[in-house]
Amino acid sequence: MDIDPFRPLYHFSPLTGFMNDPNGLVYFEEEYHLFYQWTPEGGKQHWGHAVSPDLLRWQDLEVALAPDELGSIWSGSAVVDENDASGFFGGRPGLIAAYTNQNHETPPHGPQAQSIAYSADRGRTWTKHQGNPVAPNPGIPDFRDPKVFWHATTARWIMILAAGCHAEIWTSRDLKEWAHASSFGAAQGTPECVWECPDLFELPIENEPGQSRWVLAGSPIMPACYPLESTRTWCFVGAFDGTTFISETPALEPLWVDYGRDNYASVTWANAPGGRALWIGWMSDWDWTFQVPTQGWRSAMTLPRELTLRRTSGKLQFIQRPIREIESVRTSIWEMSDVCLAPGEDPWGHVQGVALDISLEFEPGDASEVGVRVRVGSSEQTTIGYDAAAGRLFVDRTRSGQCDFHPRFSERHDAPLPARNGQISLRILVDACSVEVFADDGALVMTDLIFPAAASRGLSLYSKDGACRIAHARISEVSRTVERPAHAESPAAGCDRQNP
Repeated sequence: MDIDPFRPLYHFSPLTGFMNDPNGLVYFEEEYHLFYQWTPEGGKQHWGHAVSPDLLRWQDLEVALAPDELGSIWSGSAVVDENDASGFFGGRPGLIAAYTNQNHETPPHGPQAQSIAYSADRGRTWTKHQGNPVAPNPGIPDFRDPKVFWHATTARWIMILAAGCHAEIWTSRDLKEWAHASSFGAAQGTPECVWECPDLFELPIENEPGQSRWVLAGSPIMPACYPLESTRTWCFVGAFDGTTFISETPALEPLWVDYGRDNYASVTWANAPGGRALWIGWMSDWDWTFQVPTQGWRSAMTLPRELTLRRTSGKLQFIQRPIREIESVRTSIWEMSDVCLAPGEDPWGHVQGVALDISLEFEPGDASEVGVRVRVGSSEQTTIGYDAAAGRLFVDRTRSGQCDFHPRFSERHDAPLPARNGQISLRILVDACSVEVFADDGALVMTDLIFPAAASRGLSLYSKDGACRIAHARISEVSRTVERPAHAESPAAGCDRQNP
């Protein structure tokens, strides 16, 4: 067998089979739980399960939820029922999972309904509620992905779920009986699309003590005519009173979570310690997820990210930063400050690595373009660059490695990035098959898969058409945190969920 060159070292990937949406994210008794959509070869969708003490070192557990007479187990969430509102735990705390059953006897895609299951042993075993489904299908084809949380002000459980061209909000006292409260989406003027994996959470505003806003996020499947076609994640900022979300964000101007091509279905952890807002996304795209050249497994998750809001020029920005825990598993291998970089010079030409955490702050100066090339080999490289004249950040994977499995995979894509006080700041996380770029301290993010050869380990820093000033740069190597087989296996299966 060949060594698997694409298996991530510090991003979660399934041991075998096909993985997509993250599900059931919850912290309970000193463990972070990551459930996820998992499809064994030739099978239907289950909930896979892993736990971690620090969001980096993941331990695989047995499948949590398997298909039953109500159908496959599609996406959903998990919560801590601290005061036993459900009555399942004899007065003690326990875990409740809310998920979608997909009934395959009525194709296509339905009917879909919401069900719950409970665990009294820290998520190791699960019992499905005898009264399922708790939210029956109202007669529509797309009705899925429940995200549940506790709303302390109204002392109710809230469930937000996807219902065709909008998200619906439901409420409950006991997690078993649910009532529809409101909707948000097409009726408020958002673009026509099919919603998936919505979430609703409160975030603090940086540098404004005591101030916060609610964020309604979702993953729309956009029509091909839309400028950001394909599957991405957006959010709206506003207010939530326990029944209704009112957006401050213009309906046709959502905040895009990621300008890369491989981040979808991001959702937050429930009950995160210290009140942290943490989330993770599926690092792939429905356009090519079944064609990528991995063997025996498919897909990985993004690195978990910490969330806040930031007010800039009177507008609120959605901010994502890599979790601080990554600092505990990295080793600095190279650093420099206040250096003039001329065209043709490459101070990083001697540096190599597969798993890297790169920080770069620079002033473009006379350069037309400044950037970093990662996973450089004899004929391969992935470029993260800044077009100074256009004021745009780009990722170019036309030479990133294997690209021929889909005609659009190798396309260069970009996003607006104004300089802050004349300076551009980037943080770039590189792993065996991915690049995550965080610009302007998390205000702009681009996530992309890459599939370079194992020998492509080089790194390069460049300036074009003029000199730039490197204010500071640091390269750190990231240790392996997820143990996986070193060898490639047979091709992974697809799943029974098709791109709507």
